[in-house]
Amino acid sequence: MTEGTATVAAVCVSAAILATLLRQYCREQAMFCTIAACIAVGTAALLYMEPVTESVGELFSRTGLPKGYLKILWKALGICYVTTIAGDLCQDCGETALARVAELWGRISLLLLSLPLLETLLQTVTEVLP
Repeated sequence: MTEGTATVAAVCVSAAILATLLRQYCREQAMFCTIAACIAVGTAALLYMEPVTESVGELFSRTGLPKGYLKILWKALGICYVTTIAGDLCQDCGETALARVAELWGRISLLLLSLPLLETLLQTVTEVLP
């Protein structure tokens, strides 16, 4: 685990240094360097998450809750990460408005994704209360 963390830190710092150097000559290539590093680290993180997803799936199956809730949880987590990274990349490009719109899209997506959970919660509450 520690080796992976050190490797990811080294990739990120190296990409940041390279992007800083490239930014002086060509801003577009600096951004591509950053995006490439994000894709590489993101892919590694997804592979690294496999044991975690299996463990969470096993724990969730013990609760007796529908598996659809776990899917909503993973989708919500993905939306959060993707919109945060997209917003940060837009911010790095100097496009603050695009960064805010990406974050707004993520928030609205989370709201829409959570509607089935909210509906179930409200049904449960109305059944319990007289």
